[in-house]
Amino acid sequence: MAIERTRQVREMFGRIVPRYDLLNRLMSLGMDGRWRRLAAAAARPEGALALDVGAGTGDLTLELLRQGARRVVALDVTPAMLAAGRAKAMGKGAAEARWLAGDALRLPFPDGVFDAVTNAFVLRNLGDLQRGLDEMARVLRPGGRLVCLDMTRPKPGLFASLYRLYFYHFVPPVAGLISGDRAAYRYLPQSLEAHPDAAMLALMIERAGLRDVSVRLLAGGTVALHTGVRPPDA
Repeated sequence: MAIERTRQVREMFGRIVPRYDLLNRLMSLGMDGRWRRLAAAAARPEGALALDVGAGTGDLTLELLRQGARRVVALDVTPAMLAAGRAKAMGKGAAEARWLAGDALRLPFPDGVFDAVTNAFVLRNLGDLQRGLDEMARVLRPGGRLVCLDMTRPKPGLFASLYRLYFYHFVPPVAGLISGDRAAYRYLPQSLEAHPDAAMLALMIERAGLRDVSVRLLAGGTVALHTGVRPPDA
């Protein structure tokens, strides 16, 4: 099941690369850049060797470098996304980024390599979320930080109702029209329905062996920024 999900995600994201960045800006009402800046800062990247899982077109990878990361490995399962990210990095002179095709459920690195592991809007797409978190924790060095940025469901209320109307009934048809791929943006709200809420995700990060797990809710509780630290080895 996880292998099939990975294949589906790779094909779907491969189709929407040309309009991916534009649609991220439109759907987030221009806030996604700020969210990524906060995620990068939470990784404490100064001088760090970082891994950006599901790097896509490289916005978080480049932000980590801008905030002082020594080197960033940008890993994604979709070759077309990596090609777009590599081109973007070349245009910004970011030679410290390495672009690597790979699966978040089978990270091609030994244990304890990275000072920081980040991901942005990736977790909902994993065929086995706990396995993905376990893998990210595995490749962190002791004291290294995991940072996860993704959508979450806001608490019930008027704002949640308005958000649901926007996210479930406005975004899919408009984004589908702009991208030319309606199926990809029908998938977007479906992926959130199956995703654990922020509190449950924090517990899953703890189950991966990380400590000092914290959650910061953004955008009225529709986006969650999770952080966790790999403790010293016993």
